[in-house]
Amino acid sequence: MYRHSIIKRSLSTTHKLLKPASVMPALQYKAPPSPDNYLKNLNKSDLFSLFLIGCCSINKPILNTVIKVFPYVPLPLIKTFVYNLYCGGETFKEVLATGEKLKKNCVNNMMLSLTIEDSEGTKNIDIDYIVSETISSVQNILKPHLLSQLNESTINDIPPGYIALKPSALVKDPYNVLLNYDLNSSDPRHKKNSKELFDNCSKITEVVKDLNEELSKIYPKRNSPFFISTIDAEKFDLQEKGVYALQRDLFKKFNLNKYKHISVIGTWQLYLKNSKDLLLKELQMAENDGSYSLGCKLVRGAYIHSEADRKDIIFNTKKDTDANYDDTINVVCEHLLNNKDSKFGHLVVASHNYTSQLQVTKKLDENKLNPNKAKIVLAQLYGMADNITYDLIHNHNCKNIIKYVPWSSDSYETKDYLLRRLQENGDAVRADNGLPLLKAIFRSLF
Repeated sequence: MYRHSIIKRSLSTTHKLLKPASVMPALQYKAPPSPDNYLKNLNKSDLFSLFLIGCCSINKPILNTVIKVFPYVPLPLIKTFVYNLYCGGETFKEVLATGEKLKKNCVNNMMLSLTIEDSEGTKNIDIDYIVSETISSVQNILKPHLLSQLNESTINDIPPGYIALKPSALVKDPYNVLLNYDLNSSDPRHKKNSKELFDNCSKITEVVKDLNEELSKIYPKRNSPFFISTIDAEKFDLQEKGVYALQRDLFKKFNLNKYKHISVIGTWQLYLKNSKDLLLKELQMAENDGSYSLGCKLVRGAYIHSEADRKDIIFNTKKDTDANYDDTINVVCEHLLNNKDSKFGHLVVASHNYTSQLQVTKKLDENKLNPNKAKIVLAQLYGMADNITYDLIHNHNCKNIIKYVPWSSDSYETKDYLLRRLQENGDAVRADNGLPLLKAIFRSLF
């Protein structure tokens, strides 16, 4: 009876999803929780660093000045006062310690990102080193971190460990490779370059897939993957023409029905006007093929300040972006939770928006016994939205939550990462910090 009803719901839901997508009205806004509670858990060194961040983000003009000055700030100062708030470390040991720190705050896993990227092809980066170091981080950070927590009682309470793969860091001349990505291209040069990018992503994801297969035999009751490769987003022209095709090729190799768990997910930026339609087309392709599942990380977007044609491709207002984001995560959640064999194999809700995160948390709470619940995970950047993370865990019993943790043995790369986050997430930084943070820090100290 259960199986029959699942199949009926699956056909009905998919039929509805494949109608032209529209943007639903935005959910009622929920004010972010006060930072007071999570600040009580910080040591005085971290509080002082946050105090400095609060001063630098007290209003938009000051924050914009900080962004302009930031490239000239000596690296030792950044490492002393800022680095530990937003970066996981420079060695495996330091990143593992960051994982332990998160675990003490009930954030039980991470999405690791080796912060080296080259979307414009201007850096002489060692691709082989990036592939090798990324594989090593899976084996020496994510694997021991997860295994230290797994037992029969927690088998479905610990989220997967994720490894972020930036396409622009995994091939030479990434702009032209992604712009012309096609494994079956009639142009031998484009075909060769496309295969090189695909093979580099595959080398890493193969390790992830083998670990999933190995551990699924030891822990057969686990409902979600143990580890997942995550293809990060690029700018619009590269995303549309290259990254979506790359993701799909990887889905077809590593997310086959014959495997118990999927091993790779892609990223969709929902500030793009056509994002929901493209995601649903991906679902239709997977269902028509029938042999594989897709997985998705849904973000609002990271390139709003650098997109050349943003007026044409990005929603005109934040309200419209919020509505598209909340509607899309609702569609994917419903499909996953109401269809045992949903071709949406996994969902990461990556957001600093309290309304969006709370929407998903409540939906998961309503589906406590649903085995697909473990396939929906919430995520925020390390060092950001910690008041939201604390509230979801302690006031709404959220267990499926991770932090995106950047790390690199090259401190200058992490400095570039911090600058990019300031540029891309300036509004979020101010929302997290500024005057409200300063007041909260004083309350926590006295």
